[in-house]
Amino acid sequence: MASRAAPHPKAAEALAEDKAMLPVDNPLLLTTGIMLASLLQILDTTIANVAIPDMQSALGATPDTISWVLTSYIVAVAVAMPLTGWLADRVGSRNLFIWSVAGFILSSMLCGMAQNLGQMVAFRALQGATGAFIGPLSQAAMIDTNKPSRQAQMMALWGMGIMVGPILGPFLGGWLTENWNWRWVFYVNVPLGAISLAILLAELPSRPRTSRRFDLLGFTLLALCLGAAQMLLDRGNHVDWFDSAESWIYLGLAISAGWMATVHFATAPQPLFDRGLFANPNYIVAIIFMILIGIVMFATMALLPPMLQHLFGYGVIDTGEALVPRGVGTLISMQLSGLLIRRGFDPRILIALGFTIAAISLWDMATWSLAVDQRQVMLAGLIQGIGLGFVFIPLNASAFSTLPPHLRTDGASLLNLSRSIGSSIGIAVMTALTARSIQVSHNDLAGHVTASASSMIDVSTADRFQQAGEAALRMIDAEVNRQAAMIAYVNDFHLMMWLSLLAIPLTILLRRPPPAAGRF
Repeated sequence: MASRAAPHPKAAEALAEDKAMLPVDNPLLLTTGIMLASLLQILDTTIANVAIPDMQSALGATPDTISWVLTSYIVAVAVAMPLTGWLADRVGSRNLFIWSVAGFILSSMLCGMAQNLGQMVAFRALQGATGAFIGPLSQAAMIDTNKPSRQAQMMALWGMGIMVGPILGPFLGGWLTENWNWRWVFYVNVPLGAISLAILLAELPSRPRTSRRFDLLGFTLLALCLGAAQMLLDRGNHVDWFDSAESWIYLGLAISAGWMATVHFATAPQPLFDRGLFANPNYIVAIIFMILIGIVMFATMALLPPMLQHLFGYGVIDTGEALVPRGVGTLISMQLSGLLIRRGFDPRILIALGFTIAAISLWDMATWSLAVDQRQVMLAGLIQGIGLGFVFIPLNASAFSTLPPHLRTDGASLLNLSRSIGSSIGIAVMTALTARSIQVSHNDLAGHVTASASSMIDVSTADRFQQAGEAALRMIDAEVNRQAAMIAYVNDFHLMMWLSLLAIPLTILLRRPPPAAGRF
């Protein structure tokens, strides 16, 4: 099938002459605006999490219903993101980016003003739907507005925001909640977003518009599949997974809609995504790797804050400080990997090295106990950040180096969607495994708490001591719970270590990019 959108006429010339496909007068200012928008959007995937208890009290919600504040955002992002390529062709990449940032600012302000749970869920869904386009458009814009020899460096800068944003989210959200109130978790997007919007209005160029038929059936099937899958992953733990009919409904919808969407995209004359994307081996392998990155990175970041706060007594600020070295490691390795790629280093070796380093850090975390100190946590985070940084930039280089420029926006949207799906899978699976492992470990440990094993009190006769005996039993049970939880976290870290190691052989499926240093 012929491509639906012809390659940009300046693309080949730009590559040959090392010129930007869409040159701008002030690339540094534009990069600042793009990065600010991208960082704000990725921050909102985690910044609201720590404010949930305060929201629940203010909005009169229950522990079960308040979870929809997070669910609505995640589902809206997953459903809207596949539209990025079609909308960018239809209305222009510049217009879509500006409208997306403006919508994100407005919806953030509405979230801060919400007076009840219904309003909050609706405004969070609007925030997710408008912000979903920012990630793919920002990635494509960073490539299009920089000359090929600088694109690896720009991807390193863009990737820093993607990797560091989720780490800073809980820290910033906790600080705003403690020192102001939970509404500032959303209000903070307004002034910073306005700065980004002003820069984009002044500097952002646009790809030419193209006539492109909208694949309504394909989008509907894909949206149903992604929406049902995200609902299953997010709601599963609340409804006891497959002991609930709700989970089976989500699973059935996701599988049936996903199968029909696959058949439709393979046979339709003009599908939602150009089939050229799926004929590119490097791009397909990059999608698989991006899912694995989402699982390893986001699942780890989802597990660490509750572990540090509940088991080690860290406050929100202390937790943020313990996680900051992860971002520092990512920053260092991303810049280094971008430099190595520009000098012709094989990105496949860097990807394998990155997963190896990440596995080493997870192996260290799998040896932790309740005696681990903050220095060990920070060191493991630094090492893991270095590993993930070595994976992210070479992976994008491998994916985009063999991708025609006119497929970049669609390609960026699917890569971002893959990372989002991977993070949802990782968080849901690891949370479920943690809960189950805590129960199993608690039963195993409790079976060894006997009269001969306890040096404090004969637990079999504790009721003779009335209140003092009950207090002693509660202390013993609390310690058993702490030990069981620590075992559960260690098991999760061990599993993610093996996932990182199993990803390494996949690098042989990648083809080495063309020998144009840093050009993709």
